[in-house]
Amino acid sequence: MGIVRTLLLAGSQNQWLRERAPRYRFVRRTVERFIPGETLEAALEAGRALQEHGIGTVFTYLGENITDAREAEAVAAHYVDVLARIRTWAQPAEISVKLTQLGLDLDPELCVANLRRVLEAAAPHQTVWIDMESSPYVDITLDIYRRARAVFPNVGVCLQAYLYRTERDLLSLLPLRPAIRLVKGAYREPPDRAFPRKRDVDANFFALAQRLLGEEARRNGVRAAIATHDRALIRRIAEFAAAAGIPRSETEFQMLYGIQREEQRRLAREGYRLLVLISYGSSWFPWFMRRLAERPANLFFLLRHLVLG
Repeated sequence: MGIVRTLLLAGSQNQWLRERAPRYRFVRRTVERFIPGETLEAALEAGRALQEHGIGTVFTYLGENITDAREAEAVAAHYVDVLARIRTWAQPAEISVKLTQLGLDLDPELCVANLRRVLEAAAPHQTVWIDMESSPYVDITLDIYRRARAVFPNVGVCLQAYLYRTERDLLSLLPLRPAIRLVKGAYREPPDRAFPRKRDVDANFFALAQRLLGEEARRNGVRAAIATHDRALIRRIAEFAAAAGIPRSETEFQMLYGIQREEQRRLAREGYRLLVLISYGSSWFPWFMRRLAERPANLFFLLRHLVLG
């Protein structure tokens, strides 16, 4: 499946596909499995339904690499509104932002100003997660995270297990008492930057999860959010946490809307801290292609729709 993954990731960056694929009904029908709708209202409705099952939510408004300052400022204003609307929810309700959607490609200081505006609007219990994008953005993303963390305690950052450098980055962040969301990674990366084989990514993910849940990290007040749908990894990480004496209520998993729904309910029923990331917005095509690349079963689901209608 390595070739298929490479083709899908290449397709996520193809402008011709971005413009044409969303026009096809079978593509949009498949996307509906993973995105409750393009509007904030649809996302909030899905989030309320999850809350009734004791599941927290993280909202992300899809879009990246914005090249218009006014559009970046409008995204920041949108997130301010989202934070206000989810402030009183009973279960955790948070947001996740991409720095290139806040203007990073235009001007890092514009991006920092927009991020600060969002963070100032967040209540103390509302974490604002900074997504990690492709590897050329890692250094500046971590620099901006460090600047934000010096002022705001409720800001988190995403780290990607498929990058060779991530263990070093994780260790450098520990003294900050950070919130870290660990993911496998979903961008097209060269083999000199990222593990090319899935089994190596899985092994590194588990090693990094052990670091995040280990004694040093807990002593430093790290919030570890383990973001995976891999049930074998979830089981191993849950067993490690239990052996380390970490209560289930303090063992956090994060998953995507529409994927492994029964596993999500199981984790919530058994007392684990579970948050589901709900994506919405019209700029869903690159995100959707990366989801197909992550999980071949999603591609088979799309092809079944294409063949059967």
